Amino acid sequence: MCGIIGGVAERNLTPILLEGLKRLEYRGYDSAGLAVVGEEGVIKRIRTPGKVSQLEKLLGIHVLTGQTGIAHTRWATHGEPTENNAHPHMTKQSIAVVHNGIIENYESLRRAQKRVGYGFSSETDTEVIVHAIHHNLKGGCDLLQAVQKTVRTLEGAFAIAVIAREEPNRLVAVRKGSPLVVGLGIGEHYVASDHLALAPVTNRFIVLEEGDVADMTQNSLAIYNEKGERQERPIQILDIKSDVAEKGTFRHFMLKEIFYQPQAIQATLDASFKNGVLVDTAFGMHFSKISEHVQAVHFVACGTSFHAAKIAAYWFEAELNLPCWVEVASEYRYRKAVIPEGCLFVTLSQSGETADTLAALRCAKRKKYLATLAICNVANSSLVRESDLVYLTHAGIEIGVASTKAFTAQLVALLSLMVGLGQGRKGVHPKRIKECVKALTQTLVSVVQKVLALSSCIKEMAQKIEASTSILFLGRGPLYPVAMEGALKLKEISYIHAEAYPAGELKHGPLALVDKTVPVIALAEGNSVHLEKLKSNLEEVRARGGHVILFAEDTVPLNSAAYWEVLKVPSCHPLLSPLIHVIPLQLLAYHVAVMKGTDVDQPRNLAKSVTVE
Repeated sequence: MCGIIGGVAERNLTPILLEGLKRLEYRGYDSAGLAVVGEEGVIKRIRTPGKVSQLEKLLGIHVLTGQTGIAHTRWATHGEPTENNAHPHMTKQSIAVVHNGIIENYESLRRAQKRVGYGFSSETDTEVIVHAIHHNLKGGCDLLQAVQKTVRTLEGAFAIAVIAREEPNRLVAVRKGSPLVVGLGIGEHYVASDHLALAPVTNRFIVLEEGDVADMTQNSLAIYNEKGERQERPIQILDIKSDVAEKGTFRHFMLKEIFYQPQAIQATLDASFKNGVLVDTAFGMHFSKISEHVQAVHFVACGTSFHAAKIAAYWFEAELNLPCWVEVASEYRYRKAVIPEGCLFVTLSQSGETADTLAALRCAKRKKYLATLAICNVANSSLVRESDLVYLTHAGIEIGVASTKAFTAQLVALLSLMVGLGQGRKGVHPKRIKECVKALTQTLVSVVQKVLALSSCIKEMAQKIEASTSILFLGRGPLYPVAMEGALKLKEISYIHAEAYPAGELKHGPLALVDKTVPVIALAEGNSVHLEKLKSNLEEVRARGGHVILFAEDTVPLNSAAYWEVLKVPSCHPLLSPLIHVIPLQLLAYHVAVMKGTDVDQPRNLAKSVTVE
């Protein structure tokens, strides 16, 4: 959500900033802008609503060059996506600022600044930052001091990068609740929301910690904590493959990431299991001691990660007899939670910077949980650094806003956690754990590859629902959260209204919607106790003229008929069924979106990493 890139260098930064913005597009945005300190010491700026490609066209007409600069992609919060609201924001042609996050006390600051003569040209909360820095500079501060003094007056979660006409070879950046990294070069320093933005210029990074202020020139870097004390932060060498931000032979990043799932799953398994045995440190150094005392599990997550956790709750209670409950992170902090003894608090997040999930973790750490565990795809993220235990998925960078490979990697992580908690647990038969490990390590990847081979068949099914305006998804047991994920994928990228229900709830309200214009998509696993019940639900749909698309394992004795179509997926161990059924739903959503001509990788109004509450 929003993207920052900036730097100071011995070369023209404009093409580097522009390329960085392109690499940040996946985060979600609706306007873009860039500002540099030109050779004559003047800050020059170009902003535009719309895509980075529009900004690139403008830069082809109005050439901007400079060795110090900042750039931004904005996801609108305060004010519509217009040129005036786009970043960078400036005051008196003297200071330029880019900003991620929200300034919660901006209205009171705005009123105070108006009283001393500052004017406002936008509806954003960001303008109060640039005016405050300018005011502090006039009071005798240098740029670093002006920024530090300003930050102490701001409430909320944010990241900012600042340049000034008066100090043309200097950039100051601040992290407070929103991710920011510093990139190290030779005779140049950079700052960005994401390592990926800086991959073309460096592989050496410092992750700024909460409250850090980075003061950089071409040849110097100083980092201060929020108390103003000089800090030394570790340098990380990251091998970011140059093709990660390229589609290759695929039309969209989402399709590339769907088809990368066998590799993502295998990489996650390889980090967890050696010769069919769970690695002792897969969840952290102290997991084996903590796991002995786990008596309950509380999952907290958002969006797709929430659906993964819902599936895990079925597994944990059925296989481990372990009480579980799953909660949306944005709700967790605003209610009183009763915490049972020995409860493990588990957060899931692809980015590790999801604002609601991170806030939930910080709240949980003040309560009487046994321990906190993060399941995450980003090793240096805030969620990882602040949790007691960590399981890292190895899905690789996910650029499509609609999560696919990160979701299946999370399911692998959750099954691995089930194995870790189940080993030696009283009442859990070792044979069940061995069966799970065997299914994970020996059969999962090959079955996923078989499912991906069904893409052309699923594309044909997509043609039949492309014109629909509303679709129902049905599932039972662990396939109900899979149905929820399928509905989410469809609405995210095709903009078709879609809702998921437990199939048994159909007659308790949703059936009123069913007619020949509302398709019903259902999921059926083989040898399920729910199968006969599900068949009755489908008959209820057929009796009302509804059309059913059924994704069923090949052991299910149902075939296509006049009122329903059946697409058979490979049968598998019951614990793997959610992973096998979600992939056809990902492909279905993708093909429908392509047919409708939507922006598959960057759907409207959405952001990849939701870093504001």
